[in-house]
Amino acid sequence: MRIYGVVGWKNAGKTGLMERMVAEITARGFTVSTVKHAHHSFDVDHAGKDSHRHRVAGASEVLLASRHRFALMHELKGEDEPDLAMLLGKLAPVDLVLIEGYKRDAHPKIEAHRAETGNALIAPGDTSIRAVASDVMLTLDRPVFDLNDTDAIADFILAEVGL
Repeated sequence: MRIYGVVGWKNAGKTGLMERMVAEITARGFTVSTVKHAHHSFDVDHAGKDSHRHRVAGASEVLLASRHRFALMHELKGEDEPDLAMLLGKLAPVDLVLIEGYKRDAHPKIEAHRAETGNALIAPGDTSIRAVASDVMLTLDRPVFDLNDTDAIADFILAEVGL
């Protein structure tokens, strides 16, 4: 499976870049799935709904399905957080999986950077970051794109993964 990551510090523009990449790459006729790492607790379920009641009652997994989509919720119950490889194994085959986060993993990535955040670049110390998408001009040892140049960034990622 072809994978490519988008990393960066908080408020660097990762999610916007991911959204634009999914829209652009699918518009070009490729299938895309995404993986998003969260550093905080999250819930896709809501109190009072049947599936939430199943989970609260102690179900290890709850599969919620309709004619439009399905969602599998798996309670870790003290288990270690699953690694990226295990999670990727749960996805159906697609042309490309875009991964937001998982900056410490070794897959190829592009770094989203906004100068206003005041955060240092991750790229200089990480060879898995193949390019940077920034809102300011940068001089680096790898390609630098305008953060909003969706076409050029998509071209780069697709070339990198051989699509």
